[in-house]
Amino acid sequence: METRILTALPVYNEVSHVAGVLHELRQHVDQILVVDDGSNDGTSEILKQFPGLRVQTHVPNLGYGAALQTAFHFALQHGFDVLVTMDCDGQHQPQYVREIAHLISASAESPIDMVSGSRYLQHFKGDSAPPEERRQINARITACLNEQLGLSITDAFCGFKAYRVSSLANLDITDNGYAMPLQLWVQAADLGWNIREFAVPRIYLDEARSFGGSLDDANVRLAHYRSVLNAELERRGMVQRFTSDCGAASAR
Repeated sequence: METRILTALPVYNEVSHVAGVLHELRQHVDQILVVDDGSNDGTSEILKQFPGLRVQTHVPNLGYGAALQTAFHFALQHGFDVLVTMDCDGQHQPQYVREIAHLISASAESPIDMVSGSRYLQHFKGDSAPPEERRQINARITACLNEQLGLSITDAFCGFKAYRVSSLANLDITDNGYAMPLQLWVQAADLGWNIREFAVPRIYLDEARSFGGSLDDANVRLAHYRSVLNAELERRGMVQRFTSDCGAASAR
């Protein structure tokens, strides 16, 4: 039986990128879901130009985590086997979608639940240098996750992932914002998921991209991530052993 693969893109105000990403993505995959998270910049009108495109719309904007939750629920409700998620800002390259999905579908003997993209697993020619504050926060939070959960990952926040859809039914994600991946990592570890990383190029086309409101301040964002991580560890009844440097220090 053929593996049913869905590629989902959470989208919010991506009028500059969405058409190009979708045109390229359609060269590699058939089933595409766009979660339009309350866009008000003309993105929604562009999506109407792509016949057959599956679109789920949030009104108003609910957040990045909420968009991914909608993608999870859609994949479960429509009987897909593998879900690939990728951002729509030009960071993720569509030609890798089938390769990352194949890692899930080909792992029947020792099923892989999640393949997570990593921009730090290996170097690619032409890799961009990430904004320093983002690199520092990612490094600190990644170290926290490895320490707390016994993981050995290199990139906590890459949105390019593949999931075994049946495994998604066991998640209980409640964070609607950019801290959602922290809940995901904690729950994946608690559920004993088989996790692999997949090397992807490091591309930053918009280094000034806003996280929104106070989260644009690196120290506020780091404190928020650490708070969500602690809360999720407590909610799942998992031991916390944070050191003073585990995400608590200044990001600058």
